[in-house]
Amino acid sequence: MATPFTSDRLVSVLRAEGVRVVEHGSWRTHNRNHKGSFGPINGVMIHHTVSSGTDSSVQLCYDGYAGLPGPLCHGVIAKDGTVHLVSAGRANHAGGGDASVLAAVVDERALPAPRKHEGSSGAVDGNSHFYGFECVNLGDGRDPWPSAQLDAIERVSAAICRAYGWSSASVIGHKEWSDWKSDPRGFSMADMRARIARRLGAKPDKPKPPAAPKYEPFPGTGWFKKAPRSAVVTAMGRRLVAVGCSAYREGPGPQWTETDRQSYARWQRHLGYSGDDADGWPGAASWAALKVPKV
Repeated sequence: MATPFTSDRLVSVLRAEGVRVVEHGSWRTHNRNHKGSFGPINGVMIHHTVSSGTDSSVQLCYDGYAGLPGPLCHGVIAKDGTVHLVSAGRANHAGGGDASVLAAVVDERALPAPRKHEGSSGAVDGNSHFYGFECVNLGDGRDPWPSAQLDAIERVSAAICRAYGWSSASVIGHKEWSDWKSDPRGFSMADMRARIARRLGAKPDKPKPPAAPKYEPFPGTGWFKKAPRSAVVTAMGRRLVAVGCSAYREGPGPQWTETDRQSYARWQRHLGYSGDDADGWPGAASWAALKVPKV
């Protein structure tokens, strides 16, 4: 049982464990505190987003949606291991869960199977008691969990446990809290707790300097007009999807198509271009702004 961190303290705790942190929007004051208490804090809860793409997933967790207003967690853990902070207060991430699970977390002992969920009689408000981290993953059991992402989950959890003096038993998955949840799917929470326990048995690593991102150089407008088939086109399409400029019904894929051009035109209009400057043929400035990952 503990008092929630201040936003400054949360950042320093994570960075001291070597976590690469990005502060998103007005995350320090973005919360649901007007809907209930945040604290006392008893543990850390891990989720998956059921989404793809870092930018769109972070924005979803920041804003929420019609049926569930944001923030939907405290931090979003991207596949590259970067942790995007979206709230420092109460967030809509845990919902109702089992009081016997909460008691086990408080006592730091083995978890019972959950028998409660949101809306059921006797359910406990988990949004008051847990820090929540959403991990970018489709949650279908096939979407991979890169080593950098699993390492970040380990570090985030260990950082909070270390600061509060908790053991790894204070870290649970959403599916271990509520009997109708399945997240996180694709790795074992028992294995993750073992990793966290090993980390807590050693001094934290020194914070790692941010890795400089590598982007695809602009191949030239003429290159696209030759209808290329390339992994660069796929990477571009995925970025267009991530920034909300998709005209795709399928894909994106490696073959440049009219749908790629239509999607890119949306991106150009998003940047404020119009007329011939928003014809869908990539230019150097709009390409640089899109930040297509190096492939």
